[in-house]
Amino acid sequence: MVGSTSFVKALPLLAVSAFAGVNYPTIPSDLTTPFQQRLAVYGLNAVSVGWNTYEQLNQSCVLYGTSADGLSSRSCSTTSSTYATSRTWSNAVVLTGLTPATTYYYKIVSGNSSVEHFLSPRAPGDKTAFSMDVVIDLGVYGKDGFTTSSKKKDTIPVVEPELNHTTIGALARTVDDYEIVIHPGDFAYADDWYLKFSNILQGKEAYQAILEQFYDQLAPIAGRKLYMASPGNHEADCSEIPYLNELCPEGQKNFTDFMHRFEKTMPSPFASSSSNTTAQALAAKARSYANPPFWYSFEYGMAHIVMINTETDFPDAPDGTDGSANLDSGPFGKPNQQTDFLKADLASVDRTITPWVIVAGHRPWYSTGSGNGCDSCQAAFEDIFYQYGVDLGVFGHVHNSQRFAPVYNGTADANGMKDPKAPMYIVAGGPGNIEGLSSVGTKPDYTEFAYADDYSYAKISFVDEQNLQVDFYQSSTGDLLDSSTLYKSHATQFVQQ
Repeated sequence: MVGSTSFVKALPLLAVSAFAGVNYPTIPSDLTTPFQQRLAVYGLNAVSVGWNTYEQLNQSCVLYGTSADGLSSRSCSTTSSTYATSRTWSNAVVLTGLTPATTYYYKIVSGNSSVEHFLSPRAPGDKTAFSMDVVIDLGVYGKDGFTTSSKKKDTIPVVEPELNHTTIGALARTVDDYEIVIHPGDFAYADDWYLKFSNILQGKEAYQAILEQFYDQLAPIAGRKLYMASPGNHEADCSEIPYLNELCPEGQKNFTDFMHRFEKTMPSPFASSSSNTTAQALAAKARSYANPPFWYSFEYGMAHIVMINTETDFPDAPDGTDGSANLDSGPFGKPNQQTDFLKADLASVDRTITPWVIVAGHRPWYSTGSGNGCDSCQAAFEDIFYQYGVDLGVFGHVHNSQRFAPVYNGTADANGMKDPKAPMYIVAGGPGNIEGLSSVGTKPDYTEFAYADDYSYAKISFVDEQNLQVDFYQSSTGDLLDSSTLYKSHATQFVQQ
């Protein structure tokens, strides 16, 4: 990261020598053409379809059905929003009445769109094995970022040739190997626009151009697979440099693009599938406290998955007002709303229905290297994780891949990977962005795996009710870097420790 003082001193020289270099995608002649498509689990038997257009739509509609030539259902909404500095409008429609675990075909209604497809969500309690990919800290590839050097049942999504050896390319090549993706924070790295010399005079436009490029690059994946998002620090503002942060236009502050893009597509917690009346009441309470896309939960087959916000809305949150990152963001809820949500949500989980509980956020409190852990995050969340028996914590922010033995309060669980009380933690921040990779550095004694030689991502496989497999892959080659299996007997219906 460029130091703020030296950067400010260099501005006069840069102003003389910089040249226009903003790399905006071309605006189509048909302004209703859908771009930046994204799908998400929205509820029981429901999927949201989000996309952007270069004009506001009076009505957004999607046709869908179980065959490509039989799109007999139609769903519409009037959601079409934008913000100052954006060239596009965010649109969203919810498809309902879906049969679980079924291939659906859909077409966004436009003068220029095509028929695409997705697998509808598995119902809570479906014990069929499935896998979920994890990508965090993923930035734009190509001119405004970087390019890496280095027979299917489903058709492989078509991505730009320069993405073939990137993490996006890996997600395309392995499209049969996972059903869902979670991405807890840091999309595009538009706030790093100043790291490309030719953007210096056009920061406002460069920021928006990078966002458009990134979500266009991601669309072949996010428009095919259910893609669940929560925030990271790079969504907070147009720059992390204090001097430039003061100059950010209003439309590029306080997670504005993230909210417009995902607010109408991420779910509120599901109604409880449990017959236990206390669980039903707690799930309803969690739903009232949820605030998607910042914190929420959803269920998919054997898994109860919670997405949290490590940036704002808890004491000393790093991106919050008075936070250590000086980004003056949030709050997005009432005091303690996020932690009250997390307690109610986790307490509602019936392990006979969804035995596996995964919580994903951006900033980790366990990491290799020095100074990479988020102490205020640990203070806010770790005891809650332990109390309610979270099985796996998933984080990023540090740009590499890491896996730790189950650990609580800095001490490894004596049971290791066989029925630990403490959560297992991973960091999956290595998919690639303009800032590059973070060195592994020092390793705590509970470190099981750390890798920073090339871009990488994680896959979580829900094998059965007692076995959870976590794999890390090298993006460019597909090589398996690390594999582990967590065993949990899940003998207790509602966990309180």
